[in-house]
Amino acid sequence: MFGGKEAKVLFRPAPADSGITFVRTDAPEPVRISATASNLAERSRRTTIKKGSFSVETIEHCMAAVSALEIDNIIVEVNGPELPAMDCSCTEYFKTLKRTGLVEQNVSRKEYIIRKPITITAGDTSIYALPHSDDGLSLTYDLDYGGHTGIGRQIFSCQLTPENFERHIAPARTFLLEAEAKQFQARGIGTHIGPRDLLVINSDGPIKNSYRFPNECVRHKIADLVGDLALVGRALKGRIVAYKSGHTLNQQLVRKLYEAAQQQERIAKFGTDALLDIRQIAKILPHRYPFLLVDKVIEIEGDTRIKGIKNVSFNEQFFQGHFPGTPIMPGVLIVEAMAQVSGLLFAQRLEHTGKLAVLLSMDNVKLRKSVVPGDQLILIAETNRLRKRTAQCQCKALVGDVVVAEAEIKFMLVDDEKV
Repeated sequence: MFGGKEAKVLFRPAPADSGITFVRTDAPEPVRISATASNLAERSRRTTIKKGSFSVETIEHCMAAVSALEIDNIIVEVNGPELPAMDCSCTEYFKTLKRTGLVEQNVSRKEYIIRKPITITAGDTSIYALPHSDDGLSLTYDLDYGGHTGIGRQIFSCQLTPENFERHIAPARTFLLEAEAKQFQARGIGTHIGPRDLLVINSDGPIKNSYRFPNECVRHKIADLVGDLALVGRALKGRIVAYKSGHTLNQQLVRKLYEAAQQQERIAKFGTDALLDIRQIAKILPHRYPFLLVDKVIEIEGDTRIKGIKNVSFNEQFFQGHFPGTPIMPGVLIVEAMAQVSGLLFAQRLEHTGKLAVLLSMDNVKLRKSVVPGDQLILIAETNRLRKRTAQCQCKALVGDVVVAEAEIKFMLVDDEKV
């Protein structure tokens, strides 16, 4: 749809509890990308997952079909950067997978029950995840194009089942306003498709096309929402209510649900949401009081991504002089905390090699907001490059959803006994 390149998709069975995995088979070596919120990439008007320099674009229609059919484990091989669009709906994906047939595996489904409301808003758009008394997932979407006579305002609700999706949601196609379509093509995007391939809408309705449903636009919004929600990686139970939401807002909610689900599972299994607690961290990092600046690690994805926590207390030693009466965490220590969580990430690879990651350089350091007592620093590091003697990662520190600092940090990998 966006890139204009042909691609072939092959669906393969997957072992129980392996989840939904996309594989770029056109890479020099196949690149496996798990279809979860942690691998989301920032894109406009579509959903993309990414690992390193490889991505799979426009996965939402495929993911919606997989989710609606209650498929938990599948391998999706694609020999290009973007999934095929066919008629710009979910129908072909749904029909193909349904026709292939499903196998029940001898493992319980992973699920997440929404027990506390989550709200995401931006301007006049919003999306809510709410507890719901009924079993399964209920979806309501309010699409408001009140100033555009070709669409107007459309509201649609449904319970997500294979039957409802196939009949009411899957056939609904991607749509664009005529002005938006012209802007896209002026930028060289989608020049290979026209109004007969998807819905291009002016004030009178679709150009050279017709609606499959009078409210096809809102139904397609629900299809996109189902595809995005599938990146939680678990069967959702609850109610989702959206007003004028698009992929960006959907994905913000998905990240929140994904984190909540992971936290709930860790607490149920270990009695804590930490993958590494302070005792385990102290066994990996050489730092000690008052310079150990990571309290726990709550996410680790191999040697590619890590998320840690630093709880900022007024009892921190540095607040005595920085600054009396106006306590602010020194920016250099925020950067140090990001470097330490990066060291924990590289330790996943270096555990049995006798090497440590020692800070080499910092680039593009930005301190965006003050951190004060009572804040909780969320430290995220993602690997850009990991070689035999050097490593590089992209780091950011957040308080809530606000980025307070970011940096590109490089390390030298040295023998442990030389440190």
